[in-house]
Amino acid sequence: MGLLSPAIWTPIVFGLMLLALGRDEQASMVRWVALIGALVSFLLTLPLYQGFELGIADMQFEEQMAWIPRFNVNYHLGLDGISLWFVLLTAFINLVVVIAGWEVITRRVNQYMGAFLILSGLMIGVFCALDGMLFYVFFEATLIPMYLIIGIWGGPNKIYAAFKFFLYTLLGSLLMLVALIYLYTQSGGSFDLAVWHQMPLSGRVQSLLFFAFFAAFSVKVPMWPVHTWLPDVHVEAPTGGSAVLAAIMLKLGAYGFLRFAMPIAPDAAREWAWLMIALSLVAVVYVGLVAMVQQDMKKLVAYSSVAHMGFVTLGFFMFNSLGVSGAIVQMIAHGFVSAAMFLSIGVLYDRVHSREISSYGGVINTMPRFTAFALLFAMANCGLPGTAGFVGEWMVILGAVKVNFWLGALAASALVFGAAYTLWMFKRVYLGPVANGQVAALLDINKREFLVLALLAVATLDMGIYPKPFTDVMDSSVTELLRHVAQSKLP
Repeated sequence: MGLLSPAIWTPIVFGLMLLALGRDEQASMVRWVALIGALVSFLLTLPLYQGFELGIADMQFEEQMAWIPRFNVNYHLGLDGISLWFVLLTAFINLVVVIAGWEVITRRVNQYMGAFLILSGLMIGVFCALDGMLFYVFFEATLIPMYLIIGIWGGPNKIYAAFKFFLYTLLGSLLMLVALIYLYTQSGGSFDLAVWHQMPLSGRVQSLLFFAFFAAFSVKVPMWPVHTWLPDVHVEAPTGGSAVLAAIMLKLGAYGFLRFAMPIAPDAAREWAWLMIALSLVAVVYVGLVAMVQQDMKKLVAYSSVAHMGFVTLGFFMFNSLGVSGAIVQMIAHGFVSAAMFLSIGVLYDRVHSREISSYGGVINTMPRFTAFALLFAMANCGLPGTAGFVGEWMVILGAVKVNFWLGALAASALVFGAAYTLWMFKRVYLGPVANGQVAALLDINKREFLVLALLAVATLDMGIYPKPFTDVMDSSVTELLRHVAQSKLP
């Protein structure tokens, strides 16, 4: 056992311990156990960054043992420069969410905290899996804790939202399972991703496989037009659920394109790149316009997530280093910024119990410290230079310009729309005179809320001011991926 197994199974074990702790009378102990579990889990991921060797495209920290020998299914783990940051991001966001839910969750605390810890371990498993069936098990297992988080601690329409989330994501994944089984049979009984990446496949087979993976991963991203589940789920999910969904779970789909669709079916990926670019631009432009007319803060940020993830898929299918690296940086940055935006909305909702923009106004007068954080995160959501939100989008736009100037110009228009809907929301919620008695009675953030927002603020500024450590880690892996995708695998 190396470093990856503890990173995966420590939060899962702590989560199972919390489920066994029992009733809400033990809530105080549950919270401390959850915090220790989340902190230990995060600390276990740090040696991965410290021990990671730059300039190597191959998998590192590999672990392999037989899992189901009869079907040649292996417990095979590894990390490269593409997946490393997502493991650290998952553990970090999980720690932040546990702290954020400290006082907010008062019923079934052990189940709430346990679900998030188990979910964290499963998502890390997705980013580490190098066996196709192991990836599928982790990928699908993440649905269960998130389904429970939405269905138990969500809003008035939580059951509808939970079912919609589960059915949308499960349906696409079934087509992926068919593709995995086909690859297993064609490879002579192997689920090893490295074997699948080298298999020669006809153009027709590659296209069918590409769209099978597209069905699973586009829903998870989510890409237009299969994005409609996301706003409903975000509105109904508890604050922590929205933060993890936007920061990590959406990335599972985008990561799947890099691990499966592009390297296994490179000819089909190049052939259908025009379609992926078109759908991504619709998400960037059209969904940005949809966000501008939202009256619910959570819905606005949910549509904003769809638009920002459009940059990710756009960058992937430019097939140049700037575009792919920029898309991966955008995924990490969106993890910080979207989590911060949803947790900021949660701070207001905990006090006023409304997400409607019209319920607020002049919050800066009663919550000045909180408004300073909210302004920083709003600027990052706009893509302001010096914040994490700028780096990835700028790299993707440069990558698009290298392919076609007008493609880059159209993508850049999203920065204008992003600034429009984000600043419009900020102006109406935070600026001006105090709008009503509820706003007048607001108390500024406490030490716990300050810590949560400060952690995300430091991450947002650190990545925005000095992104070099993020890009250095992924350079070799991105170069190797593009070299692989450029080669034809037609028999």
